[in-house]
Amino acid sequence: MEAQMQALVEQQLMSVAAKVEEQVDDELHRLNNLDGEDIEKLRGDRIKQMKKAAEKRAEWIAKGHGEYREIYTEKEFFAEMKNERRMVCHFFRDNWPCKVMDKHLQALTQKHIETKFVKINAEKAPFLVDRLKIWMLPTLAVVKNEKTTDYIVGFDELGGVDEFPTEVLAMRLGAAGAIEYKEGEEYGTAGYSNKAMLGGNVREQRMSAIRKGGAARDEDDEDSDFD
Repeated sequence: MEAQMQALVEQQLMSVAAKVEEQVDDELHRLNNLDGEDIEKLRGDRIKQMKKAAEKRAEWIAKGHGEYREIYTEKEFFAEMKNERRMVCHFFRDNWPCKVMDKHLQALTQKHIETKFVKINAEKAPFLVDRLKIWMLPTLAVVKNEKTTDYIVGFDELGGVDEFPTEVLAMRLGAAGAIEYKEGEEYGTAGYSNKAMLGGNVREQRMSAIRKGGAARDEDDEDSDFD
């Protein structure tokens, strides 16, 4: 019985492999037989894509993306998040953990221009602190389509220490939908000095970030609006 099952599985695998190989061969054949008109069309499509990406980048930059900025009033907070698809706001005060978070966010700002990154002194934003139930600093508020959808509170989700790689924060923000995270992207070593952390601890932090990201606050949560 086991031998029959194994033979059946092998047969199915061979069938799938044959179909994939056939698809690859068909695509190679298509590419090899492109005429001048087809190649020119592909080139034109690629140019359009690049132009569209450049226009989007220019639009983001005009809206303040690409630089990690401090805002000083609650009114500015609402103005900054208006019509933004994604924004991350760091609620901070003048202490070491918040300065560590600043270093990571500075690195992320330059990598992920698709997202706006700002920070505000929590002591100058009592309404927001109360409305968003912020109780520990640093806290990152993820704002999507003018609603807060998730929070990263302190460093517990990032390994529980202040020497964590920027990639761990990037993965957590990616899980929250705050940035377009791509595994393997280089972020440098901002914010941590212990090179040994590039071993197993980082893998544990990555898994923690993924698990925490799954617990992101529902966008329809009544507490996430500013109405």
